Amino acid sequence: MSLETYFLILVVILLVMIPSLKSDMTWSLFSFLPKRVKRRTAIIGALLLSILAHACQTTSVANLKSPEKSPVPIYGYEVVHAWPHDPGAYTQGLVFHDGKLLESTGQVGHSSLRRVEIESGKVLQKLDVDAPYFAEGITLLKGKIYQLTWQHQVGFIYDAWTFEKIGEFHYQGEGWGLANDGQSLILSDGSNHIRLLDPANFQVRKTIAVVDGSAPVNELNELEYVQGEIYANIWHADRIARIDPRTGAVLGWIELTGLLARGEVSDEEAVLNGIAYDETNRRLFVTGKLWPKLFEIRLTSK
Repeated sequence: MSLETYFLILVVILLVMIPSLKSDMTWSLFSFLPKRVKRRTAIIGALLLSILAHACQTTSVANLKSPEKSPVPIYGYEVVHAWPHDPGAYTQGLVFHDGKLLESTGQVGHSSLRRVEIESGKVLQKLDVDAPYFAEGITLLKGKIYQLTWQHQVGFIYDAWTFEKIGEFHYQGEGWGLANDGQSLILSDGSNHIRLLDPANFQVRKTIAVVDGSAPVNELNELEYVQGEIYANIWHADRIARIDPRTGAVLGWIELTGLLARGEVSDEEAVLNGIAYDETNRRLFVTGKLWPKLFEIRLTSK
């Protein structure tokens, strides 16, 4: 093996072992090569160094750990108050309004729109929704109550004070939960998709897919808009998803297991369903289908 080859190997070893050597130093090392080194040897050496340097850089990048996403936070609860609730009310929608609750109840032949006194659970005002309709979620926007029906693809519009029916609207698919952000009606249909509707013509302005990480969150039920987030009951689950209305990402989970004691309901469909928010006093209310109690809760870190 020639002297210049030994010298070239030595330079490569030094640069691999000491990657902090700068390029100008690399060429200064080459300057010590004997004059008889052929030009092609220097070129080959430079190419070899370049390949090795790139390999080192690639390896360094590959070995860097990608940042892990923070887990979605889970919240617990404290019960602030517990009040009576009609155990015959198959709650499908709940809204806080002027110190009272607006409530939509379901089941064919038993559906209704109600105004309820919070402290006593007394029904102050009631409008029956006749068969064949199965009433679902409601929301209040600009003096009008909007109420969904389950499978008939029609919703009803009422005056918020008199409960007089003043119109109807139509939508595709099933109707489950309904809320609003002050500008759009927010509708769930039992899937992981939420639609934002224009209340002027009921055209879809936007659709978001609700996901926890990359997993779709299905069976979104009753909805409430709370401080810039969509709160959604998950059917047959004792938890509420906190959803980013821009992206559909789940921002957190509210775990409500144990809120209603065992034995207080016997029907398998007596599940958590009903969220209302008092924006002025920042009070959060929850109940369920056929539940004998309404709860005001405060969220806690879990």
